[in-house]
Amino acid sequence: MNVRKAVFPVAGLGTRFLPATKAQPKEMLPVVDKPLIQYAVEEAYAAGVREMIFVTGRHKRPIEDHFDMTFELEVALEQSGKNDLLDIVRSVKPDDMECVYVRQAQALGLGHAVLCAERLIGNEPFAVLLADDLMVGAPPVLAQMVEQHAEWRASILAVQEVPADQTRRYGIVDGQRVGERLMDVSRIVEKPAPEAAPSRWGVAGRYILTPGVFHEIAHQPRGVGGEIQLTDGIAALLRREKVFAYRYQGRRYDCGSKEGFLQANVELALAHGTLGAGFRAYLKSLEL
Repeated sequence: MNVRKAVFPVAGLGTRFLPATKAQPKEMLPVVDKPLIQYAVEEAYAAGVREMIFVTGRHKRPIEDHFDMTFELEVALEQSGKNDLLDIVRSVKPDDMECVYVRQAQALGLGHAVLCAERLIGNEPFAVLLADDLMVGAPPVLAQMVEQHAEWRASILAVQEVPADQTRRYGIVDGQRVGERLMDVSRIVEKPAPEAAPSRWGVAGRYILTPGVFHEIAHQPRGVGGEIQLTDGIAALLRREKVFAYRYQGRRYDCGSKEGFLQANVELALAHGTLGAGFRAYLKSLEL
């Protein structure tokens, strides 16, 4: 079955970006000229996903507004002949894309956020994309994973090799190498100490999961930080199903950190079709 639905857990408070996120969702922070959440949605759309499920919380209304029709703005642009801008506005939500919203009433962890989407997913494979992780790849990272899922018909986790001293930031996988970029996962550990990490393959913010993970999440105890961890649900799923880790081709920007967010803005601005050349010249003029 094709991957038709994607879950975007966007209920977090974004405290690392205060005061910028005091009155707006962190997912609406712009990288160059688009909010973070739009990059993730565009990546999902490019992978063939057409139903976008946002697991939201309080103060997340701007995300809904962003993907809604803005009648007054569109009329104003049309009347003033600004057709290029009108096309940009309309491209945010293509006609064949559906956006659905469900509330996560309590911030009980990533696993719980995914579980909130169970009734909307039903009995089919689905993607999970964390907007904090801005992924750039050719083809897009989720499209690479969808191709792997079509071949193996199992859960696929995006992974990258991480420095040994950073294993505490990631879920770390171990298993049997199937190829240069693929691992048949035998275990996954949430944020292990470097000396306890089974490998240096860290899970990044992209997943394709089978619906069997919902049962595991619903029946697991709270994990690291007293939260219901998605990693623990995947670890339990391993007892019943195959799970593969895929070392994706591309670049990940950790936009959950200020440093990663700034890096994304600089590098994507340099790669921008109309802004890149002028921005590069500006940076050179600073004589850094």
